Amino acid sequence: MIHPARRTHEVRYAVRDVLKYANEAKAEGKELLYLNIGDPNKFDFSTPPHMIEAAYKAMLDNQNGYTNSSGIEPARESIERYAVSKGLKNIQDIFVTYGASEAIDTCMTSLVNAGEEVLTPAPGYPLYDAILAKLEAVDVSYYLDEDNNWMPDIEDIKSKITRKTRAIVVINPNNPTGSLATRDLLEEIVKISLENDIVIFADEIYDRMVYDGREHISIASLSDEAPIITFNGLSKNFLAPGFRIGWGVVTGNKNQLSELVEGINKFLRARLCAPGPLQYAIPAALDGPKDHIPVMMEKLTRRRDITWERLNSIPHISCVKPQGAFYAFPKLEIEETDTEFIEGLIKETGVVCVHGDGFGQKPGTRHLRFVYLPPEDILERAFSNIESYMKSRVGTSA
Repeated sequence: MIHPARRTHEVRYAVRDVLKYANEAKAEGKELLYLNIGDPNKFDFSTPPHMIEAAYKAMLDNQNGYTNSSGIEPARESIERYAVSKGLKNIQDIFVTYGASEAIDTCMTSLVNAGEEVLTPAPGYPLYDAILAKLEAVDVSYYLDEDNNWMPDIEDIKSKITRKTRAIVVINPNNPTGSLATRDLLEEIVKISLENDIVIFADEIYDRMVYDGREHISIASLSDEAPIITFNGLSKNFLAPGFRIGWGVVTGNKNQLSELVEGINKFLRARLCAPGPLQYAIPAALDGPKDHIPVMMEKLTRRRDITWERLNSIPHISCVKPQGAFYAFPKLEIEETDTEFIEGLIKETGVVCVHGDGFGQKPGTRHLRFVYLPPEDILERAFSNIESYMKSRVGTSA
């Protein structure tokens, strides 16, 4: 028997783990309604044609070899212009990666030793837990306050900082809650970073997906001294998850960051480069037409509203209104665990969503994560199924 490394033991990815139940339901002939994976291209969203044309032209022009490990110059220059437009200053490095997930993995691997600590939001995206498990580092959850639009609890963050704390992760807009951080809150996190020499990992992959006229504020725009790495990419805002193109932008005090930047670049050089031709889609996206964004947001706003209204109309379910991204994270008032609820829901109704425990949540609470990318008719059917299922399990009393 060949045993896997210990670092695999704690690696889980709830978004895909629920497919076990989905496959069982499908095998029994159940029609599945997928509200679990955040892939716009699985539904009625398409990659802008000029981005496809830019990548295709690069292929025809034989730009098919290895690139600079940090990415092609036109892409990095375009990312810099975008970063500056968002208010980022004191930029120390820019690098293109195989999706934003590779940028996050590379930066964490370059910074964090085994046994050291990283503060991550709960609820939050499970990628961070998986990377920290691989590094044999300690994932320290700080809780988002559901009663305050899922904003981070600053006092909770402060109470969890130790001499081993190396970084804090800020996902804004947040996956899975759809929350959008305020300026005041982001300024508090910057202050914590500066006082404790903690790197901020700023995951801003949904920064153009905000609702109701709100403004997304990049945390790196609030300080030219704090050590911040901002992650973004083409997957969500530009509807190209399969391109696997992301990037990182390092900002802050040069003297403080120089060794970390060199460490990041050592790993970037070792893995060669991100996909060459697809990097040409970056300037096409960031500098080219963005006609798809208002169309996309009109669809998503309607679907957000349907999701929020329908969930809050179901007994024993309450939901904070999402302000960004395309996720809702409603609370369940039930006796069983959310994992048990999900298993039954999928098998009996075909509605595939994800248990809140897979994203982290306050002990004793129960939640679900819904993706509201599907068309309106599918959402309506899904929520009707959920309502019927809830009533059959726990009755109608609120």
